[in-house]
Amino acid sequence: MATVHAMAAGDAGAELKPFEYDLPERLAPTDVDIAVTHCGICHSDLSMLNNDWGMAQFPLVPGHEIVGTVTAKGEMVIHLEIGQRVGLGVFTGCCMTCRQCVGGDHNLCANAEITMVGRHGGFADRVRASQQWVIPIPDALDQSRVGPMFCGGLTVFNPITQFGVKPTDRVGVIGIGGLGHLALQFLSKWGCEVTAFTSSESKMAEAKRMGAHRCVDSRSDKALADEAGRHDFIMSTVNVPLNWDAYCNALSSRGRLHVVGVAMDPIPFNSKPMIFGQKSISGSPVGSPGTTTDMLEFCARHDILPVTEHYKMSQVNDAMQHLRDGKARYRIVLENDLG
Repeated sequence: MATVHAMAAGDAGAELKPFEYDLPERLAPTDVDIAVTHCGICHSDLSMLNNDWGMAQFPLVPGHEIVGTVTAKGEMVIHLEIGQRVGLGVFTGCCMTCRQCVGGDHNLCANAEITMVGRHGGFADRVRASQQWVIPIPDALDQSRVGPMFCGGLTVFNPITQFGVKPTDRVGVIGIGGLGHLALQFLSKWGCEVTAFTSSESKMAEAKRMGAHRCVDSRSDKALADEAGRHDFIMSTVNVPLNWDAYCNALSSRGRLHVVGVAMDPIPFNSKPMIFGQKSISGSPVGSPGTTTDMLEFCARHDILPVTEHYKMSQVNDAMQHLRDGKARYRIVLENDLG
């Protein structure tokens, strides 16, 4: 058996403590072992730690923005080499036989295996996953910063490709945090006119440095009303209730309001302007392995990476508290010092 050194919580909301578990010595034919060098922290890790979604199993090893090198592989894995730099995100496997998988939408597989649900995640020195979700990292991307792209980055890149956002579009991003600061970079490099909607005046200058052409105070009803009919596509990255009617009114005809931030409250809206303007509201999860590869190539071409803060993995409790306090600017990455 191969021993994994990790940081785990014994109960919901508990402190993460050193934890060991064993992996079978023999890999399945399509499995890959990754020696973890870095792992990003996502707000979903905090939600799982608190069991906010009722799906956590304890002891829980969080972590699903994993970067490392291939240390072992099954006999059917031919596209990866030992020592190659790779990343792993939300999923570690899928059925590969359903219509979604066969059609390239592996991220929509109803039987997909989630990295930290029913198994242990990336706050560890090793993880094991199926080959389709283990993605090579381009040489141009900094290994210490690229981890958050496998969840946060992919979450905001996926809808840009899925819904045909065009370089000529006028787009908006609601919330300039861990997701939003990446959406600004992607959309500006995509060629769009980009508007940042933020409640934080202190972030407006930063938003412009990251690609926003304009900033709008999202606390101002008048400022939101002045955006009426302007935007072809608006992406909401926040997890709080918003003035949804104002954002729907900010859409042009055939415009789309797209949600990637998990707001737990229902989204109310006036159907009349949606019908007569032929507008849409939609949502999406992270992307497929193919979309992940496209995103990383786009990042390498345009020098796109998250703004990060760094902690040792043994300091994970301090890092999680920093996230709880809302102080992260804008993503946190753990460097492995376990084992």
